[in-house]
Amino acid sequence: MTYQALVARENTVALETITDEDLPNDGVTIDVAYSSLNYKDALAVTRRGRIVRRFPMVLGIDLAGTDIETGAKVLAVGQGLGESEWGGYTQRERVRADALVPLPDGMSLEQSMQLGTAGFTAMLCVLALERNEVLPDEREVVVTGAAGGVGSIAVMLLSRLGYRVAASTGRPELEPYLRGLGATSIVAREELAQQGAPMQSERWAGGIDTVGGTTLANVFAQTSYGGAIACCGMAGGHELAAAVWPLILRNVSLLGVSSIRTPRARRLEAWSRLARDVDFAKLAELSGKEPLSRVFELSEELLAGRVRGRVVIEMSPA
Repeated sequence: MTYQALVARENTVALETITDEDLPNDGVTIDVAYSSLNYKDALAVTRRGRIVRRFPMVLGIDLAGTDIETGAKVLAVGQGLGESEWGGYTQRERVRADALVPLPDGMSLEQSMQLGTAGFTAMLCVLALERNEVLPDEREVVVTGAAGGVGSIAVMLLSRLGYRVAASTGRPELEPYLRGLGATSIVAREELAQQGAPMQSERWAGGIDTVGGTTLANVFAQTSYGGAIACCGMAGGHELAAAVWPLILRNVSLLGVSSIRTPRARRLEAWSRLARDVDFAKLAELSGKEPLSRVFELSEELLAGRVRGRVVIEMSPA
């Protein structure tokens, strides 16, 4: 049998035909039903970021499908897929057993990829805030980059869990969309993107930041005593020009969140919570489904900030 796969080589990214003989030697063989499009995927597809660690590489940091030997429904996000190990933009893949987790009860394969790395990361951020006792309160929790994949799902999750959520976005036309996800207020991107004082008036109980740079510095400076910020992205910059004052004088915590090498126990916890806490009707509304053949143009649109919510990449049956 032959399969379509999106393969990165040193100087090209193209759809290619592969066979079982081309797949990695070790691992569980999966008939892939769906993947998804994340910011990191878009960087790899357009060759604008140093995502791929070795060549040739099948791209796609997420996948969901069926173990061909047992018939079990499984999924994988991160864990080196699409970077150091062949990923999910293919109709069939062979994946390390320890990278896979079972599909949670009550969740479909498609729904798992409506979430994908973005939803998984959003839940890791929520768990980080909960562990640091940032709980529902009168004061809002801010989500930056709120119209993106991680941001949209973070707004929805926090609202469902009883938080008051301020959604920060540079697209004011999306205010109805964000309020539909549960945002209690909308913050213009420019309000947080301008250089501010290292210590500002207390405004947020905490935050989920997908932007980094000056935006993160301002959220840090505006977080109230005992608050915490889960930092998971740097679309707005990788540098952080901030003073230590909020750390010491306000006991504010900066929490780094990465989905790449999450231990299995934490992955299982996050997926169990997603199955319980996600509003799947709203998730469907913020998600679209596209064929692998459109991944090039969709990647350009995502990097240009023209994609709202989540994009599921559908694979034809192997």
